[in-house]
Amino acid sequence: MYTYIKALHIIFVVTWFAGLFYVVRLFVYNREAQDKTEPEKSILQMQYRVMIKRLWMGITWPSAILTLILGLWILRLYPGWPTWLIIKLIFVLGLFLYHFSLQYVYRQQMQGRFNFNSQQLRIWNEVATIFLVAIVMLVVVKENMSWVWGLAGLVAFVIVLMLAIRIYKSMRARKK
Repeated sequence: MYTYIKALHIIFVVTWFAGLFYVVRLFVYNREAQDKTEPEKSILQMQYRVMIKRLWMGITWPSAILTLILGLWILRLYPGWPTWLIIKLIFVLGLFLYHFSLQYVYRQQMQGRFNFNSQQLRIWNEVATIFLVAIVMLVVVKENMSWVWGLAGLVAFVIVLMLAIRIYKSMRARKK
């Protein structure tokens, strides 16, 4: 039974992350549509609102809830709480806080309010990547990972990610 629960948990983690990654891209496109002229602006924003709502409410939220339920079920079946698991759960808590921050952006955009520019949203989109890397490394490597090297690797990953965002921003600016 444990392996079936674990398999379903992984499936819903994947669909949850797919939703988290894609919804922020849609937030970016919806925000950028704000800068278009009519009627293009209204047409795009109406379509993005539909896409965002369907993705957020139909895939991302249900996947997050099922991930949580199945994760709690696995914890109940799992023997003991090793250090790597406790650290992973801290990252999972952070991931849920990130999810709730996207709920805030979702509500704003559904009301036609855009408090974040597209660059801020692009950067915020990478937060999910950081959680994904940290959580997967903890689950796969477990006790074999040096905490010093693991943390150093995560910090290095964040730095490379931020540099990539800067490079991409400058490339987009040159195209304009």
